Amino acid sequence: MRVLIQLRPSPDLVAAVADPGQTATTADVADGLPGVELDHAFTPVPLPRPVPPPGGDPLSLNQPLDFSLAAEDASVLVRGTISDDELLTRVTLLPTLRPDVVGVYADPVVESSLTCGGDAPFGDWHDVERLLNVPGLHAEGLDGSGVTLAVLDTGINAAHVARQLGRGVTLDAQRSWNPTGVEGRAGEFEVAHGTMCAFDTLIAAPQASLIDIPVLRSTRPGGSALDGLLSDAVAAFAHLRMVLEAQPEASRALVISNSWGSFSPEWDFPVGHPGNYSDNAAHPFNLMISSLDSAGADVLFAAGNCGRECRDGRCAYPNRPITGANSHPRALSIGGVDVSGTRVGYSSQGPGRLTARKPDICAYTHFSGSKAFGDAEPDSGTSAATPVAAGLVAAIRTRWPASRLRPAQLRALLRRTGEDRSEVGFDYDYGYGIVDTAGIIAALQRRARSMS
Repeated sequence: MRVLIQLRPSPDLVAAVADPGQTATTADVADGLPGVELDHAFTPVPLPRPVPPPGGDPLSLNQPLDFSLAAEDASVLVRGTISDDELLTRVTLLPTLRPDVVGVYADPVVESSLTCGGDAPFGDWHDVERLLNVPGLHAEGLDGSGVTLAVLDTGINAAHVARQLGRGVTLDAQRSWNPTGVEGRAGEFEVAHGTMCAFDTLIAAPQASLIDIPVLRSTRPGGSALDGLLSDAVAAFAHLRMVLEAQPEASRALVISNSWGSFSPEWDFPVGHPGNYSDNAAHPFNLMISSLDSAGADVLFAAGNCGRECRDGRCAYPNRPITGANSHPRALSIGGVDVSGTRVGYSSQGPGRLTARKPDICAYTHFSGSKAFGDAEPDSGTSAATPVAAGLVAAIRTRWPASRLRPAQLRALLRRTGEDRSEVGFDYDYGYGIVDTAGIIAALQRRARSMS
């Protein structure tokens, strides 16, 4: 089983890992661990330490937290493999054999959120543009200008996106990032799932600057072009934290779109095990999300395509399929509706595992848009709904950076203004409803008046 190992080496080594100007290797920080085949191609990742308010719980996801990357606070993540027949023994023994081992965590396979079924597209991206009231957004100066929008997926083909949109695309190659072993240039990957996601982000935020992060282009044995390892996403989020902190604090704006998730408990430790990912707030990746949120990033995840009416064939959780980061209280979990406002049958229903009230909100999917999979194929799944919502968030951030509207406040705004689709307010099918741009604009105008 592949695992992430959290270490606390000497402060000078922690400082070297956290310093982008230095290069520290796995051998530098881990110099052999009993029974673990270390992955020396994986660059160690710094993990900030959550710092709760006085008397607070450092593992609570529902309270304000600061995060420290100081050498005396932070820890380091490395990647490796433990044989299945020794797994539980090694996981138990490692922290006792090596005092620098803080914990051993699952490194599950993560896969893109494709859709099941073969239904034809329902409407096209211009319908989505109309439903999102994009002209109204742009009239308010909300078009994504100056906003960084990271697409973590299979890589982007910027030329294809530009052709389908009929306009130019801004791609920030300098701040884009490839996982270890993934070859290819930012914006020049083959047309696939990531290209669809990039296209859909730009419906509402055509002036946003895209960062291309192909975390799903796995180089693991047996991997495909549509799955990867969570450890690569951990490293990607560490990179994005540096991108965010390099932005001026007054205008900080980073939106992170994730149309992928973990579908099977086969790759995870059991629920209740300290190394578990699906239900464990202390897993390093779940801490990374809290860290990015605290620093001012907006993190969106697909709810997944495990809805009762039309489950993706890979869905292996018998219930509560919105797992791990996809159910994180500091991330927006996005469900899917078609352009008539009806929930698509594959959109996963809550409750979520890290927090019950998931999905948060629904956005549009199953429309003709990017044509990444062929002229007759829709942009589908919660994979499409998530970047549609991410584009709306990026549009808002044009004039409302994190210094004016914290990520938690923006999430509350989206929930409060959602077009309710039930008689009870929140429900596990639609969350708080469908994104409502008119309601968002009105709420922002009220907020601006109150701040003037």
